[in-house]
Order: sequence, then C-alpha cells, then structure tokens
Amino acid sequence: MPPTSAAQSSAPWLSFAMLTVFCWGTYGIFLATGSEGMHDPANGRIKAFLFVGIAYFLAAVLAPLLILVFSGANWDYPVKGMALSLIAGIVGAVGALGALLAFGAKGNPAVVMTIIFAGAPVVNAIIALAVKPPAGGWASVPIPFWIGMVCAVLGGALVTKFKPAPPHGHKPAAATVPAQSPAEQKAATEQKAPAEQKA
Repeated sequence: MPPTSAAQSSAPWLSFAMLTVFCWGTYGIFLATGSEGMHDPANGRIKAFLFVGIAYFLAAVLAPLLILVFSGANWDYPVKGMALSLIAGIVGAVGALGALLAFGAKGNPAVVMTIIFAGAPVVNAIIALAVKPPAGGWASVPIPFWIGMVCAVLGGALVTKFKPAPPHGHKPAAATVPAQSPAEQKAATEQKAPAEQKA
C-alpha cells in the first residue's frame, strides 16, 4: 500500500528532529569528557566552554552567513527578530554553562543530561502555551498532553533517585625502580667495592 501524503510530508521534519535528538543526546558526554580532558580542575570547565563558543561561531555564524550569501537573501533584519534571536542564543549558551557547572559539582553526566532533557520540554511547553494559547484556551489542551508532561518529570526524578553508582577509584600503581644499563651497574659495583673493603 503506497504511503499517504501525510506520512510523506512528515518524513523530512522527522529526519531533522532525529538528527537533533542524536546531536543533543551526545552533547552532554562530549561536554563532560571535554572538560575533563583539559586536565585543569580549577578552570577546565571554562576552557571547555570557550571551545563550545568557538564551535557555536563556526556552526552558527559562519555557516548561516555563507548560506545567506550564496542563496541571495536580503539583509533586512527587523529589530524584534534580532532581539529575540539574540536572547535565544544567550539562554542556550547559559544552559550549556549550567551543564558544565553541574558536571563540575560532581553531577553524573547521564543524570544531569536526563534531567535537562526531561525538564526542558516541560518548560518549553508551558511557555509556548502561555505565549501562544491554543484556540480553545487552556481547557482545550488534551489530557494525554498533561500526562506526558508528568511522565517527563517523573522520568527525571527516577533517574536522579536511582542513578548508577560512580566507578571505583583506581589504586595508584606501585612505584617501580627503573632498570639500570650494564654501564650503570658496573659503575655502581666499582663504587660499592671500596666501601665494603673499608668496612
């Protein structure tokens, strides 16, 4: 049976949505391991955040600028659109910094990102409904919608309460004496012999 037009029209946006799911799903672990890879307990998180900013510049400034230039877009930027878009970038960057600070406060990356991605849709849904109320008002919002929000919050709470135990610390390796070359062994023997004769 051929696919319906509705299914065909949903394929592109669903693919892009799944791309975002994958990228944002790996975001937290790369952010945590990147800050650890700086080998700087005091400032490693800020160093990692610096490179997040560089990545934002490459992906969110240069790339769209090239697309606009090659697509022949006009350069008309309304003040409202610029202001709201700038605020969006600021809250996104502050959110990334908040995640890094949570990692620095010994937060488990799996738990931190689960709480973020469970709580963010709830906040987004409430703000979206407040800014653009549905046609029939809040009373027209379907019950399953509210159930889904409760499940998201419950999922974050369960992950936090039953988070996996951290790995056990590795015992430091025993100190080893470096092997001596034959020349070094001979010199040590010659130095030891006179001392033994005097004794």
